[in-house]
Amino acid sequence: MKIEVNSSDFAEAVSWAAQIIPSRPTTPILAGIKIEASEGQLQLSTFDYDQSARLVIAAQVDEPGIVIVHGKLLSDIARNLPGENASLETSGTRLHITSGKSSFQLQLMPQEDYPQLPSVPTTIGRVDGKTFIDAINQANVSIARDQNRPVLTGIHIQINGETVTLSSTDRFRLSRTTFTWSPASSDVQADVIVRGEILRAVVRSVDAAQNVTLGMDEGGKLISFDNAGKVMTVQLTEGQFPAVDRLFADEYPIEAVLDRRELMSAISRAALVTEHNAAIRLEFENNQVSISAGTADESQAHESLNCNLTGEPITVAFNPTYLKDGLSVIPEPYVRIRMQTSVKAVEFNGQQEMDDDTASLAFRYLLVPMRF
Repeated sequence: MKIEVNSSDFAEAVSWAAQIIPSRPTTPILAGIKIEASEGQLQLSTFDYDQSARLVIAAQVDEPGIVIVHGKLLSDIARNLPGENASLETSGTRLHITSGKSSFQLQLMPQEDYPQLPSVPTTIGRVDGKTFIDAINQANVSIARDQNRPVLTGIHIQINGETVTLSSTDRFRLSRTTFTWSPASSDVQADVIVRGEILRAVVRSVDAAQNVTLGMDEGGKLISFDNAGKVMTVQLTEGQFPAVDRLFADEYPIEAVLDRRELMSAISRAALVTEHNAAIRLEFENNQVSISAGTADESQAHESLNCNLTGEPITVAFNPTYLKDGLSVIPEPYVRIRMQTSVKAVEFNGQQEMDDDTASLAFRYLLVPMRF
Protein backbone atom coordinates (compact mmCIF):
# COMPACT_ATOMS: atom_id res chain seq x y z
CA MET A 1 0.00 0.00 0.00
CA LYS A 2 1.22 3.49 -0.86
CA ILE A 3 -0.97 6.58 -0.47
CA GLU A 4 -0.96 10.31 0.26
CA VAL A 5 -3.75 11.96 2.22
CA ASN A 6 -4.58 15.33 3.76
CA SER A 7 -3.31 15.24 7.34
CA SER A 8 -6.33 17.00 8.90
CA ASP A 9 -8.84 14.78 7.11
CA PHE A 10 -6.85 11.72 8.08
CA ALA A 11 -6.60 12.75 11.75
CA GLU A 12 -10.32 13.46 12.01
CA ALA A 13 -11.24 10.18 10.35
CA VAL A 14 -8.91 8.09 12.51
CA SER A 15 -10.10 9.81 15.69
CA TRP A 16 -13.75 9.15 14.85
CA ALA A 17 -13.19 5.49 13.93
CA ALA A 18 -11.00 4.87 16.98
CA GLN A 19 -13.63 6.08 19.47
CA ILE A 20 -15.29 2.66 19.68
CA ILE A 21 -12.06 0.76 20.27
CA PRO A 22 -12.45 -0.71 23.78
CA SER A 23 -9.91 0.25 26.43
CA ARG A 24 -9.57 -3.43 27.29
CA PRO A 25 -10.33 -5.41 24.13
CA THR A 26 -11.31 -9.06 24.57
CA THR A 27 -8.73 -10.00 21.93
CA PRO A 28 -5.66 -7.98 20.86
CA ILE A 29 -6.83 -7.65 17.25
CA LEU A 30 -9.85 -5.57 18.35
CA ALA A 31 -7.41 -2.83 19.35
CA GLY A 32 -6.66 -2.40 15.66
CA ILE A 33 -8.00 -0.09 12.98
CA LYS A 34 -8.44 -1.42 9.47
CA ILE A 35 -7.16 0.78 6.61
CA GLU A 36 -8.27 -0.06 3.07
CA ALA A 37 -6.92 1.94 0.12
CA SER A 38 -8.48 1.64 -3.34
CA GLU A 39 -9.31 3.86 -6.33
CA GLY A 40 -8.75 7.30 -4.85
CA GLN A 41 -10.23 6.64 -1.44
CA LEU A 42 -9.30 5.43 2.00
CA GLN A 43 -11.73 3.49 4.21
CA LEU A 44 -11.10 3.29 7.95
CA SER A 45 -12.96 0.71 10.04
CA THR A 46 -13.14 -0.46 13.66
CA PHE A 47 -15.18 -3.21 15.30
CA ASP A 48 -15.75 -4.62 18.79
CA TYR A 49 -18.68 -7.00 18.08
CA ASP A 50 -21.19 -4.71 19.85
CA GLN A 51 -20.66 -1.90 17.36
CA SER A 52 -18.70 -0.97 14.26
CA ALA A 53 -17.57 2.29 12.70
CA ARG A 54 -16.46 2.98 9.15
CA LEU A 55 -15.96 6.01 6.92
CA VAL A 56 -14.31 6.89 3.62
CA ILE A 57 -12.08 9.88 2.82
CA ALA A 58 -10.38 10.97 -0.38
CA ALA A 59 -6.75 9.99 -0.91
CA GLN A 60 -4.17 9.70 -3.67
CA VAL A 61 -3.69 5.96 -3.97
CA ASP A 62 -0.55 4.89 -5.80
CA GLU A 63 -0.70 1.31 -4.58
CA PRO A 64 -3.95 -0.14 -3.13
CA GLY A 65 -3.87 -2.41 -0.12
CA ILE A 66 -5.27 -3.35 3.27
CA VAL A 67 -3.46 -3.07 6.62
CA ILE A 68 -4.40 -3.22 10.30
CA VAL A 69 -2.48 -1.21 12.90
CA HIS A 70 -2.97 -0.28 16.55
CA GLY A 71 -5.88 2.18 16.52
CA LYS A 72 -5.20 4.33 19.58
CA LEU A 73 -1.54 4.75 18.64
CA LEU A 74 -2.46 5.68 15.08
CA SER A 75 -4.96 8.22 16.40
CA ASP A 76 -2.31 9.84 18.60
CA ILE A 77 0.14 10.00 15.70
CA ALA A 78 -2.41 11.34 13.20
CA ARG A 79 -3.48 14.07 15.60
CA ASN A 80 0.11 15.35 15.83
CA LEU A 81 1.26 15.17 12.20
CA PRO A 82 3.09 18.44 11.38
CA GLY A 83 2.67 18.59 7.60
CA GLU A 84 -0.30 19.47 5.43
CA ASN A 85 -0.24 15.98 3.89
CA ALA A 86 0.80 12.56 5.12
CA SER A 87 2.26 9.61 3.23
CA LEU A 88 1.45 6.03 4.25
CA GLU A 89 3.48 3.18 2.79
CA THR A 90 3.91 -0.45 3.78
CA SER A 91 7.24 -2.22 3.83
CA GLY A 92 7.38 -5.79 5.04
CA THR A 93 5.54 -5.96 8.35
CA ARG A 94 5.49 -2.21 9.00
CA LEU A 95 3.49 0.84 8.01
CA HIS A 96 5.63 3.96 7.46
CA ILE A 97 3.93 7.31 8.06
CA THR A 98 5.68 10.49 6.94
CA SER A 99 4.50 14.09 7.31
CA GLY A 100 6.76 17.12 7.08
CA LYS A 101 10.01 16.17 8.76
CA SER A 102 8.38 13.58 11.03
CA SER A 103 8.22 9.86 10.35
CA PHE A 104 6.77 6.90 12.24
CA GLN A 105 6.76 3.15 11.87
CA LEU A 106 3.87 1.00 13.09
CA GLN A 107 3.90 -2.76 13.35
CA LEU A 108 1.20 -4.38 11.21
CA MET A 109 -1.36 -6.62 12.91
CA PRO A 110 -2.41 -9.96 11.31
CA GLN A 111 -5.27 -9.41 8.85
CA GLU A 112 -6.49 -12.98 9.16
CA ASP A 113 -7.32 -12.40 12.84
CA TYR A 114 -9.54 -9.38 12.19
CA PRO A 115 -13.27 -10.24 12.33
CA GLN A 116 -15.62 -9.65 9.42
CA LEU A 117 -17.46 -6.34 9.77
CA PRO A 118 -21.26 -6.64 9.77
CA SER A 119 -23.12 -5.55 6.65
CA VAL A 120 -24.81 -2.17 6.86
CA PRO A 121 -28.56 -2.81 7.38
CA THR A 122 -31.26 -1.73 4.94
CA THR A 123 -32.32 1.92 5.18
CA ILE A 124 -35.63 2.46 6.98
CA GLY A 125 -35.71 6.28 7.04
CA ARG A 126 -33.88 9.56 7.57
CA VAL A 127 -34.14 12.68 9.70
CA ASP A 128 -32.31 16.00 9.69
CA GLY A 129 -29.22 16.10 11.87
CA LYS A 130 -30.35 18.80 14.31
CA THR A 131 -33.64 17.06 15.07
CA PHE A 132 -31.78 13.81 15.70
CA ILE A 133 -29.23 15.47 18.01
CA ASP A 134 -31.91 17.27 20.05
CA ALA A 135 -34.05 14.14 20.38
CA ILE A 136 -31.18 11.92 21.56
CA ASN A 137 -29.99 14.55 24.05
CA GLN A 138 -33.50 14.84 25.47
CA ALA A 139 -34.04 11.09 25.73
CA ASN A 140 -30.62 10.51 27.25
CA VAL A 141 -31.48 12.59 30.33
CA SER A 142 -33.27 9.73 32.07
CA ILE A 143 -31.22 6.65 31.22
CA ALA A 144 -30.20 4.57 34.23
CA ARG A 145 -26.58 4.17 35.29
CA ASP A 146 -27.30 0.83 36.94
CA GLN A 147 -25.92 -1.91 34.69
CA ASN A 148 -27.98 -4.58 36.46
CA ARG A 149 -30.98 -3.71 34.28
CA PRO A 150 -29.60 -3.24 30.75
CA VAL A 151 -32.94 -2.17 29.26
CA LEU A 152 -32.97 0.89 31.53
CA THR A 153 -29.51 1.97 30.34
CA GLY A 154 -30.92 2.27 26.83
CA ILE A 155 -33.25 4.46 24.81
CA HIS A 156 -36.47 2.86 23.65
CA ILE A 157 -37.01 3.69 19.97
CA GLN A 158 -40.53 3.24 18.59
CA ILE A 159 -41.16 3.89 14.91
CA ASN A 160 -44.64 4.03 13.43
CA GLY A 161 -44.58 5.31 9.86
CA GLU A 162 -43.65 9.01 9.95
CA THR A 163 -43.52 9.21 13.76
CA VAL A 164 -40.51 8.33 15.92
CA THR A 165 -40.76 8.23 19.73
CA LEU A 166 -37.76 7.95 22.04
CA SER A 167 -38.17 7.10 25.74
CA SER A 168 -35.90 6.44 28.71
CA THR A 169 -36.38 5.97 32.43
CA ASP A 170 -34.34 5.25 35.53
CA ARG A 171 -37.53 4.72 37.61
CA PHE A 172 -37.23 8.17 39.21
CA ARG A 173 -37.81 10.12 36.01
CA LEU A 174 -39.01 9.56 32.48
CA SER A 175 -38.07 11.35 29.26
CA ARG A 176 -40.08 11.07 26.07
CA THR A 177 -39.47 12.94 22.83
CA THR A 178 -41.38 12.61 19.57
CA PHE A 179 -40.49 13.80 16.07
CA THR A 180 -41.46 13.19 12.46
CA TRP A 181 -39.06 11.88 9.84
CA SER A 182 -38.96 10.60 6.26
CA PRO A 183 -39.51 6.84 6.36
CA ALA A 184 -38.35 4.63 3.51
CA SER A 185 -41.82 3.09 3.60
CA SER A 186 -45.04 4.57 4.97
CA ASP A 187 -45.78 1.41 6.95
CA VAL A 188 -42.35 0.99 8.57
CA GLN A 189 -42.57 -0.27 12.17
CA ALA A 190 -39.88 -0.78 14.82
CA ASP A 191 -39.67 -1.28 18.57
CA VAL A 192 -36.05 -1.54 19.76
CA ILE A 193 -33.68 -0.50 22.56
CA VAL A 194 -30.24 1.04 21.94
CA ARG A 195 -27.67 1.71 24.68
CA GLY A 196 -27.77 5.35 25.68
CA GLU A 197 -23.99 5.75 25.99
CA ILE A 198 -23.57 4.60 22.39
CA LEU A 199 -26.17 7.06 21.14
CA ARG A 200 -24.39 9.83 23.06
CA ALA A 201 -21.23 8.95 21.16
CA VAL A 202 -23.14 8.93 17.87
CA VAL A 203 -24.57 12.44 18.30
CA ARG A 204 -21.20 13.92 19.30
CA SER A 205 -19.99 13.48 15.72
CA VAL A 206 -23.23 14.17 13.84
CA ASP A 207 -23.11 16.98 11.28
CA ALA A 208 -26.29 18.90 12.12
CA ALA A 209 -26.49 20.26 8.57
CA GLN A 210 -26.86 16.79 7.04
CA ASN A 211 -29.42 14.02 7.41
CA VAL A 212 -29.01 10.99 9.64
CA THR A 213 -30.03 7.79 7.87
CA LEU A 214 -31.20 4.86 9.99
CA GLY A 215 -31.02 1.25 8.90
CA MET A 216 -32.19 -1.98 10.50
CA ASP A 217 -31.61 -5.63 9.66
CA GLU A 218 -34.48 -8.05 9.12
CA GLY A 219 -33.56 -10.06 12.20
CA GLY A 220 -33.99 -7.07 14.51
CA LYS A 221 -30.48 -7.44 15.93
CA LEU A 222 -28.65 -4.51 14.36
CA ILE A 223 -29.29 -0.80 13.77
CA SER A 224 -27.14 1.60 11.77
CA PHE A 225 -26.61 5.37 11.70
CA ASP A 226 -25.17 7.09 8.62
CA ASN A 227 -24.31 10.80 8.64
CA ALA A 228 -21.89 12.68 6.38
CA GLY A 229 -20.30 9.41 5.27
CA LYS A 230 -19.75 8.19 8.84
CA VAL A 231 -21.50 4.85 9.33
CA MET A 232 -21.94 3.15 12.69
CA THR A 233 -23.69 -0.17 13.33
CA VAL A 234 -24.88 -1.09 16.83
CA GLN A 235 -26.14 -4.32 18.35
CA LEU A 236 -29.60 -3.81 19.83
CA THR A 237 -30.23 -4.40 23.53
CA GLU A 238 -32.35 -7.44 24.26
CA GLY A 239 -35.25 -7.23 26.67
CA GLN A 240 -38.65 -5.58 27.16
CA PHE A 241 -38.83 -1.88 27.93
CA PRO A 242 -41.18 -1.10 30.85
CA ALA A 243 -44.76 -0.08 30.06
CA VAL A 244 -44.52 3.63 30.88
CA ASP A 245 -47.46 5.10 28.97
CA ARG A 246 -49.73 4.81 32.01
CA LEU A 247 -47.40 7.10 34.01
CA PHE A 248 -48.57 10.17 32.09
CA ALA A 249 -51.75 11.55 33.66
CA ASP A 250 -54.76 12.39 31.49
CA GLU A 251 -55.39 15.57 33.49
CA TYR A 252 -53.38 17.77 35.85
CA PRO A 253 -55.48 19.96 38.18
CA ILE A 254 -52.55 22.26 39.01
CA GLU A 255 -50.32 23.95 36.42
CA ALA A 256 -47.71 26.70 36.59
CA VAL A 257 -45.83 28.48 33.79
CA LEU A 258 -42.43 30.06 34.45
CA ASP A 259 -39.44 31.46 32.62
CA ARG A 260 -37.25 28.37 32.17
CA ARG A 261 -33.85 30.06 32.51
CA GLU A 262 -34.91 32.04 35.58
CA LEU A 263 -36.10 28.84 37.22
CA MET A 264 -32.86 26.99 36.41
CA SER A 265 -30.76 29.82 37.82
CA ALA A 266 -32.82 29.96 41.02
CA ILE A 267 -32.51 26.20 41.50
CA SER A 268 -28.74 26.40 41.04
CA ARG A 269 -28.48 29.09 43.69
CA ALA A 270 -30.69 27.23 46.15
CA ALA A 271 -28.71 24.02 45.62
CA LEU A 272 -25.57 25.74 46.92
CA VAL A 273 -26.70 25.11 50.50
CA THR A 274 -27.69 21.48 49.97
CA GLU A 275 -25.56 18.36 50.24
CA HIS A 276 -25.81 15.12 48.24
CA ASN A 277 -28.73 16.37 46.17
CA ALA A 278 -30.96 17.07 49.16
CA ALA A 279 -34.43 18.25 48.21
CA ILE A 280 -35.22 21.65 46.72
CA ARG A 281 -38.73 22.77 47.67
CA LEU A 282 -41.05 24.62 45.28
CA GLU A 283 -44.09 26.26 46.90
CA PHE A 284 -46.71 27.52 44.42
CA GLU A 285 -49.24 30.11 45.61
CA ASN A 286 -50.74 33.41 44.39
CA ASN A 287 -48.93 33.38 41.02
CA GLN A 288 -45.57 32.98 42.69
CA VAL A 289 -43.22 30.08 43.33
CA SER A 290 -41.00 30.15 46.40
CA ILE A 291 -37.84 28.11 45.95
CA SER A 292 -36.09 27.06 49.14
CA ALA A 293 -33.48 24.65 50.42
CA GLY A 294 -31.88 23.76 53.72
CA THR A 295 -33.33 23.36 57.22
CA ALA A 296 -33.61 25.52 60.31
CA ASP A 297 -30.43 24.12 61.88
CA GLU A 298 -28.44 24.28 58.63
CA SER A 299 -27.65 26.78 55.89
CA GLN A 300 -30.71 27.97 54.02
CA ALA A 301 -31.62 29.59 50.72
CA HIS A 302 -34.84 31.20 49.57
CA GLU A 303 -35.95 32.91 46.36
CA SER A 304 -39.27 33.82 44.74
CA LEU A 305 -40.26 33.95 41.06
CA ASN A 306 -43.41 35.07 39.28
CA CYS A 307 -45.50 32.42 37.53
CA ASN A 308 -48.91 31.88 36.00
CA LEU A 309 -50.63 29.46 38.37
CA THR A 310 -53.91 27.64 37.85
CA GLY A 311 -55.31 25.38 40.57
CA GLU A 312 -54.81 25.12 44.31
CA PRO A 313 -51.58 26.04 46.13
CA ILE A 314 -49.11 23.16 46.33
CA THR A 315 -45.61 22.44 47.60
CA VAL A 316 -43.40 19.85 45.88
CA ALA A 317 -39.76 18.89 46.41
CA PHE A 318 -37.26 17.59 43.88
CA ASN A 319 -33.74 16.32 43.48
CA PRO A 320 -32.13 19.51 42.12
CA THR A 321 -29.85 17.67 39.67
CA TYR A 322 -32.74 15.70 38.19
CA LEU A 323 -34.80 18.87 37.97
CA LYS A 324 -32.09 20.85 36.15
CA ASP A 325 -31.34 17.92 33.83
CA GLY A 326 -34.87 17.95 32.51
CA LEU A 327 -35.16 21.72 32.29
CA SER A 328 -31.84 21.99 30.43
CA VAL A 329 -33.08 20.07 27.37
CA ILE A 330 -36.39 21.90 26.98
CA PRO A 331 -35.84 24.09 23.89
CA GLU A 332 -38.64 26.59 24.56
CA PRO A 333 -38.09 29.70 26.74
CA TYR A 334 -40.92 28.85 29.14
CA VAL A 335 -41.75 25.71 31.06
CA ARG A 336 -45.18 24.45 32.09
CA ILE A 337 -45.14 22.42 35.32
CA ARG A 338 -48.15 20.11 35.57
CA MET A 339 -48.98 18.64 38.98
CA GLN A 340 -51.53 16.40 40.70
CA THR A 341 -50.36 16.10 44.32
CA SER A 342 -47.11 16.65 46.18
CA VAL A 343 -46.19 12.95 45.89
CA LYS A 344 -47.30 12.05 42.35
CA ALA A 345 -45.07 12.39 39.30
CA VAL A 346 -44.85 15.93 37.90
CA GLU A 347 -44.74 16.60 34.15
CA PHE A 348 -42.59 19.33 32.59
CA ASN A 349 -43.24 20.69 29.07
CA GLY A 350 -41.92 23.65 27.11
CA GLN A 351 -43.89 26.48 25.55
CA GLN A 352 -43.01 29.56 23.50
CA GLU A 353 -44.99 32.24 25.34
CA MET A 354 -45.81 32.79 28.99
CA ASP A 355 -49.52 33.23 28.24
CA ASP A 356 -49.94 30.24 25.90
CA ASP A 357 -52.91 28.05 26.82
CA THR A 358 -51.18 24.79 25.96
CA ALA A 359 -47.66 23.44 26.09
CA SER A 360 -45.64 21.49 23.53
CA LEU A 361 -45.81 17.72 23.91
CA ALA A 362 -42.84 17.10 21.60
CA PHE A 363 -40.79 16.57 24.77
CA ARG A 364 -42.33 15.32 28.02
CA TYR A 365 -40.33 14.99 31.23
CA LEU A 366 -41.78 13.22 34.28
CA LEU A 367 -40.08 13.57 37.65
CA VAL A 368 -41.08 11.85 40.88
CA PRO A 369 -41.08 14.32 43.82
CA MET A 370 -39.02 13.74 46.95
CA ARG A 371 -40.68 13.48 50.34
CA PHE A 372 -40.03 16.34 52.72
